[in-house]
Amino acid sequence: MNRLRILKRVTLVLFAIIVVRLFFIQIIEHDAWVAKADEQHTMLETITAKRGEIYMMDGNEPSAVVLNQTVYQIIIDPAVTPKDEIKTALDKHAKDFITANLDEVYNAEGLRYYIVAKNVPYSNASQIASEGIKNVWLKESNRRVYPEGEVGSTVLGFVNSDGLGQYGVEGSLNHLLTGKDGLLKSISDVNNVALSIGDDNVKIPAEDGKNVVLSIDRGLERGVEEVLAGAINSTAATNAAALVMKPNTGEVVAMTALPGYNPGDYGNVKDASIYINQVTEVPYEPASIFKNFVFSAAINEGKMTPDTTYLNTPYTVVDGNQIWNAEQRAILNDQVLTMREALYWSLNVGSIQALKFLGDNPNEITPVGRERLYQYYNDKFRLGHATGIELIEQEGFIWEPHAEIYGLDAAYANMTFGQNLSATMIQTATAFSSVVNGGVWRTPSVVKGTLESDNSIKPLENYEKVEDQILTEETSATMRSLLINNRSYKVRAGIDKPGYDVGGKSGTAQVIVNGAYDDSMNNLVGSYIGFIAPSGQMPEYVVMVKMWGEGQALSGGEAQDLFDVLSNYVINYLKIKPGGV
Repeated sequence: MNRLRILKRVTLVLFAIIVVRLFFIQIIEHDAWVAKADEQHTMLETITAKRGEIYMMDGNEPSAVVLNQTVYQIIIDPAVTPKDEIKTALDKHAKDFITANLDEVYNAEGLRYYIVAKNVPYSNASQIASEGIKNVWLKESNRRVYPEGEVGSTVLGFVNSDGLGQYGVEGSLNHLLTGKDGLLKSISDVNNVALSIGDDNVKIPAEDGKNVVLSIDRGLERGVEEVLAGAINSTAATNAAALVMKPNTGEVVAMTALPGYNPGDYGNVKDASIYINQVTEVPYEPASIFKNFVFSAAINEGKMTPDTTYLNTPYTVVDGNQIWNAEQRAILNDQVLTMREALYWSLNVGSIQALKFLGDNPNEITPVGRERLYQYYNDKFRLGHATGIELIEQEGFIWEPHAEIYGLDAAYANMTFGQNLSATMIQTATAFSSVVNGGVWRTPSVVKGTLESDNSIKPLENYEKVEDQILTEETSATMRSLLINNRSYKVRAGIDKPGYDVGGKSGTAQVIVNGAYDDSMNNLVGSYIGFIAPSGQMPEYVVMVKMWGEGQALSGGEAQDLFDVLSNYVINYLKIKPGGV
């Protein structure tokens, strides 16, 4: 009898516990248990957005140079997928695309979803699917393809294994090219089969990335790279860079640096610095190219004309430092010369004289002269500052006119011939364009816009385009005349032929080694910048080249040889018609 009572009481207690527990589950913890149930029967899948493609111009039509290829990820459930079967299938059909160590995957606790191979082509992925292995999924994705190989590599950049754009346009416009992933949410049955009906099913479509059209001419880009490769093979240079731009619009139609790389095989490079765009990301000292800018400033301020004279001495002393003309100019020592001749012979004493004129004192550098030169270099020409081009940029450096340093006047004297400062090639070419195009500084551009569904090109938003009249048209015309005259004794490669006006300026820069300029002249960087115009007309193109190599002495003369060959190529390729003939 006692045993029966005890059994009844135990039963009642157990029943009470069950009732209480059911109360908590059904009433108090209802929402939590519903969420867990939904979680077990809810399928979530990301809908990957397609990355936008990149186009260059082929004549007047955009031509794709960066494409997407459909590939697949191989995904397994380590708790269910037979290890030996999937290992055999991967080794047989996708060995080159395996991204996971299967032993580590299967030894990890709690894994139910793991990507074991990426970028698997359709044929390989379908062979794995045909094996019929339990709980193996194929997920479609895209792989970047660069059919042009190395052409334009530093402008294009690449996409890394995580799908992020790196360097070039791939990096700077990653936000436009990437797009926005979508989401597929569906309720499944006990067999994990999606149910097609139900209010809880959600589909958020992916927003594909924008297709971007560059102003780069595909054929011209390839040709420029071939010309640069020829220059490297025939000189001591190990590196060369160039750009071709329209000074009247700011559009860049070619931009390159060698050696390049294949963006589709970006991991197979010996030195990661090869990814860097030498035209926009590497400030350097362009040397005597900058004489164009101090001459423009002094002429524009009415402080001198091309016929203003000065006494050309072998050197001038500034802050106790002797600053010399080039040794080969000794024949011009102690002669009265015009400023036209000073630019013609690229005399450092002459460019320093322009700074003295700019400061209202022909005998010394003054604070006023420093302030005016800084205003032109920094504020008007925007040297040392990012230009706003749609690429990754580095800025550079210009000494302020009242910097608290020893030898500030000497620093400014050196700045007149492009030393003791730094600027990128794109900054220099943009400033030079304003010197020759009528005096207008324009934001350079390498992107025409996005390619829309109706094949129209829509300009990019949020990219400010500046047009600023910084020189008078008269000053610009005077500088064009000086630059054409500057080449009159340097007729090479047949470029100075009837029907074309070609003007330009070379620069040979000393390089800083171990914190000081290398006076041995064994490390030199050669540059040249110039314009091409039908005779008597405004310039149509500005061309800039740079040549260098570690431990090598490259002169402005060698850079001019490269400029001449490249300019001839530009004239012929773009079919620039001669004028006045």
